[in-house]
Amino acid sequence: MNKLKSMTASVAIALALVGCKSDLLENEAGMSALGGVLTAATVSESEVINSAKLSAQEMDKKSKVAPANSLYTKRLNRLVSKYQQVDGLKLNYKVYLSKEMNAFAMPDGTVRVYSGLMDILSDQELLSVIGHEIGHVKLKHSFNQYKQTLLAASAREGITAAGGTVADLAQSQLGDIALQFVNARFSQSDELEADVYGVAFMKQRGLNPNAAVSAFQKLKRYSGEGGGLLSSHPATSERINKIKAEIAK
Repeated sequence: MNKLKSMTASVAIALALVGCKSDLLENEAGMSALGGVLTAATVSESEVINSAKLSAQEMDKKSKVAPANSLYTKRLNRLVSKYQQVDGLKLNYKVYLSKEMNAFAMPDGTVRVYSGLMDILSDQELLSVIGHEIGHVKLKHSFNQYKQTLLAASAREGITAAGGTVADLAQSQLGDIALQFVNARFSQSDELEADVYGVAFMKQRGLNPNAAVSAFQKLKRYSGEGGGLLSSHPATSERINKIKAEIAK
């Protein structure tokens, strides 16, 4: 396996989303107890963000990315043309051709939307989901989740704080780490915070915040309380009620 030793920040992935929980991850306290492995104190913020960028690139290679002439890509580009930078965060968007109804965002500003989600949502509904995912990044949810995934990977590979760096993780591992990040579960509080951010995102830009309600209603109808975008979220009915309350403020 090729090493990314020449890169200042390597590895690992993706959120988009602080305090996120996943069955796949080990907590930092447990990893520090292993003795000498990389810890939160030994991994810089820039390493985490650069590693997320590399992981996103690796996941793009392993996924079926919609080409530039795809109707999916053209639609997404049209919708996000005004939102290439949000609250100081530079974003990059792509569509994954998959029937899965999902979307995610990584701490480097990567936003990926699945065509299966685009098939069921209107333009405004899709923007409400994107606003939610951006919220995970801006609120540091994706950053913390990514960092946990990175630390867990370094622990499994036996990379020690004495001489080892995240750059010692192999390139072939980046896709696996990205997949773990995407499948990880955010805490309920994180999801609800991102919902609030998403409503504000819509209101501040003259978009229809009620689209967030109809988006979740559609997701619930198509996938129930779990699966795809809802697989790691609190009960959809609870979220809809809280979103309505936030819109009414």
